[in-house]
This record gives sequence, structure tokens and C-alpha cells, in this order.
Amino acid sequence: MVRLYLRRQFGSSGACRNVKTTVESSWQQRTDSFPQDKAEEFKKYPNVTADGLRGRRERPRRVKMLMRDFIEDSLYNPQYGYFSKHATIFTGAPFDFNSIKDEPEFNRLLGQRYVEFEDKLDEKEFDDARQLWHTPTELFRPYYGEAIARYMVANYKLSLYPYHDLVIYELGAGNGTLMLNILDYIRQTDAEVYARTKFRIIEVSSSLAKLQTQNLYSSAASRGHADKVEIINKSIFDWDLYVPTPCFFLAMEVFDNFGHDVIRYDPQTDAPMQGSVLIDAEGDFFEFYTRTLDPVASRFLRVRDAACEDRHYSHPLRNSRLWRSIRHNLPFAPNLTLPEYIPTRLMQFFSILGSKFPAHRLVTSDFHTLPQATAGYNAPVVQTRYQRRTVLVRTPLVFQGYFDILFPTDFGVMEDIYRAITGRLTRVMTHEDFFRRWAYVEDTQMRSGENAMLGWYKNASVMVTV
Repeated sequence: MVRLYLRRQFGSSGACRNVKTTVESSWQQRTDSFPQDKAEEFKKYPNVTADGLRGRRERPRRVKMLMRDFIEDSLYNPQYGYFSKHATIFTGAPFDFNSIKDEPEFNRLLGQRYVEFEDKLDEKEFDDARQLWHTPTELFRPYYGEAIARYMVANYKLSLYPYHDLVIYELGAGNGTLMLNILDYIRQTDAEVYARTKFRIIEVSSSLAKLQTQNLYSSAASRGHADKVEIINKSIFDWDLYVPTPCFFLAMEVFDNFGHDVIRYDPQTDAPMQGSVLIDAEGDFFEFYTRTLDPVASRFLRVRDAACEDRHYSHPLRNSRLWRSIRHNLPFAPNLTLPEYIPTRLMQFFSILGSKFPAHRLVTSDFHTLPQATAGYNAPVVQTRYQRRTVLVRTPLVFQGYFDILFPTDFGVMEDIYRAITGRLTRVMTHEDFFRRWAYVEDTQMRSGENAMLGWYKNASVMVTV
């Protein structure tokens, strides 16, 4: 039975060498640590950040940056970033699940719709490197959004109504479908709560913010929500407004694309070393590690050590020091451990929630594991689409803007860190458990008895503030 455990890339997976999406994409990957012939360049090239590169129209050269900045620039740069310029979200009419025979038929129908959707896009503008992906919001609409609305309304009426409005923030809203499904449901089922509802989207991508506005005004029914909606086109990491009142904060499948730092450890001393990316004059990438940690990575390691003291989690230093010393002294053994990718941007997001939205209630869902990831701990899947085929690569050092870089979330560790930073309590459950409780599961049940919304996304979890 085939399932799409990644939210994106519907199509055949396959090896593809020398992928070239445009003339400018003749880059080469470099993954060796400490390439000696580039050491002098690393010393003299300036440090840059993703924030500092926002105004650039061309990909940088002769610079170095931390891994989290390289990933963020690759995904979100306004001029050439993956989400800003090259990603398209699949959408279409809702599926009539009750009329579908079984899951194989659902897979076939979905594949057929993908082809038809992309054929129409190609009629307007052909693109053999189009990055087309889907979300559970689109696949299971409107039922996915209705379940989340049902959860929020129930908890709002239990503890906040009638003393506070129902204020909802959504981070990274895609097409705006989840917003419309939630508002439609509240309007249809509870007029009193709908009168008190306000919905605010925080969207870093200007193109997606524009698309969300277009979809909001696309029909008479959706235009009826216009006075309740505000679309804020800015990064959550630039947020400076203090919001003291209670609110729900939706972050559905956004953690996986937050920037991560990369750490390797000295097997002899256990000392962490932080990874940076050098981009040379030819646009080639080289990975360097230094013993000096920047304040953000250093803080993450301190917070994790304190918050997760009693929790066992996967880590490069889990084996004994003696065993690691023997292993790394073997001929041709690497001089550092495998890389560990640490979610420093996610920690910063929790800090913003704690300091700017002190009365928030987080509702988030993301992948707790991902197949076919690159080497390392908490390592990402790096993939692109070329001629409607999914192409996986083995390093995040890829041509900026043409590859999706997505990470799993260790919800146990993140739950502890969230609690330590915000002081709020949480509950983590599987994707299936959450929607079995809050969805009308008969809406997505097929004639065979299989349930698409419950059966898919087995590798996803939901975390909510309690």
C-alpha cells in the first residue's frame, strides 16, 4: 500500500544525475569537512545571514554563513527562495470519500488530479522544474480544517468565552484554505462565536500572501469573512508587537522547514563544533566546522541539557567515549561524529511565543520521522522535482531555491524545550488520535471502511497547549 508520508512531491521517485533546472544551476555539491584548499578563503570571506541576504536578487558568492542561514536563505529568500518563487501548492475540488472504493482508488484519483492540475499550469507556462506539493489541508478539505475548528471552539467556550474574543493566528497559511475552512465551519455552526472571531495570518512569502488575499475574495462566501481576516506579510522572527490577550496559534507543518544548525562532536573530548557553509567564487559549496559556537546554538544546547535531563533521545554521543575513541582511531575513520541538526529556529519561535504572545495556545502538527533522510541525527530530507519526478539528494548543500529541505521534529525534546521557554503545559498525540477525536471520521471513510484522514500521515504528530 503506497502512502505519501512527505506532504509534498506526488510522483515517481527515481535517481536523476546532473539535474539542471535552468542554465544557472550548474552547481556542484561539496560535503567533505575541512577542505584544506579552501581554508584560506574561509578565513577571509565575510559572514552573512539570511536576513542580510533578503534584498539580494542573485545568489551570493565569496561568502560564508551558518547552516541555519543557508537553509533559510535557500527556502525563504524573497528573490530566489524555494517558497517565494518556485513552489506551487496543489488544490482542487474536495474528494467525495464516501463514494471512493478504497485507498488504491484514492491514490489513483489523486495522481490523476495531479496530472490534470499540472497540465493546466503548463498550458499557461511550461516549467519542467515546477515544485508541486500538497498538504493535508488540501487533501482532506474541508474536514481537516473543520476538525481543528471544532477543537478550538470547544476549548474557547470552555475557558475563554464570553470574556475574550476568539483570536486565531496562523503561521505559513499556504493557499489560505485552512483559514477559509475554519471560518466557514464557525459561521455555519455557532453564530455567537463567529461574531467574536478574528483570524490573522503571518506569512513570510509575498507571493503566498497575495494568493491568500485573492482566495479570500474569490467568492461571495469567502468575501463574507473579509472583515475578520488580516494577512500580515512578514516573518514571525521579525515580530515586535506584544499581544497580551488569549489567542490560538496555528503552526501546521511549518516546523519542518525552519532553519537548523549543524553540529558535529569531537569523539575524543565530546566538544561540539558548529557547521558553516562557504560559497566560493564559482558558486560551489563547502562545509566547515569551528569550535566556537554562536550564541543561538550555544543557548539551544544549554536549554536542551536542562529541559531534557531525564529524557533519552538520539544523539551522536550516546555510545561510550572509549568505544567512540576506538572507532574513530581506525584507519580512514572520520575525525568528527556524524552531523546532528539542531532546531535553533524552532527554539527562537518558542521564545517569540513566550515573550510576545504570553497567553497563546499553540496547535501544531508536523512529521516526527521522515524516510530517506540524509546522513546524521535529526537529518533532513532534501528533494526536488524535475520533469514531474521526485529527485532525492544526500546533502542540504544544494542550489538555493530549487530544493525542499525538510526536517523531522522530535516532539519529546520539543515539548520539553517549549515548556522550559514558555512555561506552558502541552499534550502530544499522534495525527490519527487527534483527528479520531475531533473530526467527523465518517466524512473521510471510503466504501472499504478505510479512512484516508486517519490512515495517512502515520509519521506525523500533533502538539497542543493545555
